[in-house]
Amino acid sequence: MTARLVLCLGDLFVPDRAADIPAKFKKLLAPGKIGQILCLGNLTDKDTYDFLRGIAPDLQIVKGDFDVEAPNLPLSKVVTHGTLRIGFIHGHTIVPPGDSDSLLIAARQMDVDVLFWGGTHKFEAYELEGKFFVNPGSATGAMTTGWWSETEDPTPSFVLMDIQGDVLVLYVYQLPRDPSGAENVTVEKVSFRKNAQPA
Repeated sequence: MTARLVLCLGDLFVPDRAADIPAKFKKLLAPGKIGQILCLGNLTDKDTYDFLRGIAPDLQIVKGDFDVEAPNLPLSKVVTHGTLRIGFIHGHTIVPPGDSDSLLIAARQMDVDVLFWGGTHKFEAYELEGKFFVNPGSATGAMTTGWWSETEDPTPSFVLMDIQGDVLVLYVYQLPRDPSGAENVTVEKVSFRKNAQPA
């Protein structure tokens, strides 16, 4: 597969827990720039599905714990970009939830270099035993139970990947709210190289 931008997002919950993908994010997600979308589940409405298909017709989806109207979605998938095998799951099948050892076991079982998982609604990225683990958070900032303190709301986030051979550059888009209530998009860059030698 040729190099192209890959969007990874999940836990949308439109309209159950969030009105829509934030307008500032929608403006960034223009058709023609993104070649593939990996959706980590809980894509709970047809309008959002149609919006994502309009961005990139190659929309890969796995089943989240609230995708009740899509019983035939797989629980996991693997795609290949360059020399990287990329697995993705929702995360409700990981026990204990979000546990790094359990995620490492899942990555080994799927035989992947990179594992994306959802369910926590919170961005996270780290390397463990030569593998790269990413949770893109919730693209809508949908509320969740059990992962956040009562005084903290999820920050809307998604990630874009640029993959060249054995190098994955991850662009993390977040929409934090400042003390005055204003939201501004922030972008952070994180890189992973398959089989990188420690410095």
